[in-house]
Amino acid sequence: MSDTERIRKFEERRAALRKMTDEQLKARFWELCQKAVEPLVELAKTHTSPSIERAVLLRMGIDSVTTKGVVARVHEAGLLGKGAGHVVLKVSEKHKTDVRGAAKKIVDDPACLTGLFER
Repeated sequence: MSDTERIRKFEERRAALRKMTDEQLKARFWELCQKAVEPLVELAKTHTSPSIERAVLLRMGIDSVTTKGVVARVHEAGLLGKGAGHVVLKVSEKHKTDVRGAAKKIVDDPACLTGLFER
């Protein structure tokens, strides 16, 4: 695309934006933001790694040694795609304990993961 064509297209977009109210501009901004992050959100839903899952658990307040064990157990159980933090929360709810207690339970008793996501 030539500089002249690029500048012409810019001026067209600029003219269209000038006609918009502040509320319309804000709505357009958020629409474009949503459009920009959509591929990232989809990628995050289908792709993870042990290091990402350990980082999530650390931010949940679980110590680094335990996070390594939890992620290993979750991965062995084939649940890494569910998210280690999600798994810890499910175990926490099921066994009526806090997230640290749930993480310890997962490390000590991997059988607690069996059937966790079945209805």
